[in-house]
Amino acid sequence: MNQAELKDFLDSKVEQYNNPKFIESDPIQIPHQFTLKEDIEISGFLTATISWGNRKSIINNAKRLMLLLDNSPYDFVMNHQENDLEKLKPFVHRTFNGDDCIQFIKSLQHIYKNHDGLENLFSKYAHKNSMQSSISEFKRTFFEIDHLPRTQKHVSDPLRNSAAKRINMFLRWMVRTDTTGVDFGIWKSLSPALLSCPLDVHSGNVARKLNLLKRKQNDGKALLELDISLRKLDATDPVKYDFALFGLGVFEGF
Repeated sequence: MNQAELKDFLDSKVEQYNNPKFIESDPIQIPHQFTLKEDIEISGFLTATISWGNRKSIINNAKRLMLLLDNSPYDFVMNHQENDLEKLKPFVHRTFNGDDCIQFIKSLQHIYKNHDGLENLFSKYAHKNSMQSSISEFKRTFFEIDHLPRTQKHVSDPLRNSAAKRINMFLRWMVRTDTTGVDFGIWKSLSPALLSCPLDVHSGNVARKLNLLKRKQNDGKALLELDISLRKLDATDPVKYDFALFGLGVFEGF
């Protein structure tokens, strides 16, 4: 396929998968339960954090986590007492355990109380053509309070060559303006042009088959390469192609 044919093909796949039916089988359904901006942000961030492994397990555990937060994540983050955190201790999703969960609640409270919330923090450090430095600064701020060293592994750092798949997915949810109602687009201070595709096994394999990506590892260098390829197809909304790459990989076994 030449560039024009590839764009037509991927645009058709975006149209196929970027629609409300996508929500039914995707972790993005969790923040779609909420209407308050801060509830959407926090539920989305926590859900994205545990988004690896079996999708059904991710969704079930994210639902369980929302129940533990009394289905009011922002209120819980801001107003919990120390003893309220005890009920989070049994929570586990793969290597993310109750201690990690408690640390995340404390760090989120720190960000909302001292850094004017998630959107402000990510916006503050955004560069003109990428969010990757911003993600690194987010991690530094997230763990500037007392924390368990083990919990640091659950927030990726692109400046250490991580593809930061889960945070890039979260940013897509929050920033990308989506006329079909899948992504929220509630962070108006950031441009979708800055976003990077959540790079994982599925999207990486499809990207390589379509010659959008040559690097074999799914790391930060591969993400930069994929960014360049996707921005040639659509400079204003490159991350829309996540729907195409993911759909082709997961639903079509491309």
